[in-house]
Amino acid sequence: MSTVRLKNIYWSVALASLVLGVILAVQFRITSDMQHNEAIQRTQELAQQVEQMKKEHEVLQTQLLRMRGQLESLSTESLTPQIKEEMELATIFAGITKLTGSGVEVTLRDNNASPKFTDNPNANLVHDEDILRVVNELKAAGAEAVAINGQRVIAATEISCNGPTIRINKKALAPPFVITAIGSPETLESALKMRGGVVDYLQFFGIQISVKKLEQLTIPAYSGSIKSDYIVEKDIDT
Repeated sequence: MSTVRLKNIYWSVALASLVLGVILAVQFRITSDMQHNEAIQRTQELAQQVEQMKKEHEVLQTQLLRMRGQLESLSTESLTPQIKEEMELATIFAGITKLTGSGVEVTLRDNNASPKFTDNPNANLVHDEDILRVVNELKAAGAEAVAINGQRVIAATEISCNGPTIRINKKALAPPFVITAIGSPETLESALKMRGGVVDYLQFFGIQISVKKLEQLTIPAYSGSIKSDYIVEKDIDT
């Protein structure tokens, strides 16, 4: 085979490789851009959903406070027992009043020992998801009110990691985390301590958790802002 022919073959292969490389690079760039755009779109959608939930909660809070004011302006004798009961339940669920009753106190602490199953030093630290597990289990077991380090948990409460602290109701809280809940002490304790339940799960991963039944405890009212920048005041009768 002649030298000229070999050179032609060489340059043909080189050119084909170059073209293929360019095509692959362009394809990779397009795919990466599509994935990036999808991630941005998903993040924006989630942010919009959170904002919408906040607005809806603010509307409900404002309506509740206004109705409460109108009812308080009426004579007590004119209120039926049913209306009184509904008002009391509404204020409990909204978290705008302090509550006292029996329940449980759950304390979560970081474990200073080395993690059992990983080299990650953060594995033995209390995270937001650990607190959420406890709170959700308490609510499922019938807790009427819950607080974390004195912060009342309501529908709009956000629980998220914030560096070495956990952010609750826009406040940075440090361990230990003391979760108080009003309800049947026996029922709440049993729900947490059931075999394979929350206590077993957290202890398996090294988190220190204790549950104590209390005959009386006090849960403060929600102290966050309920001011809205979007609600337009309107008379109920119109």
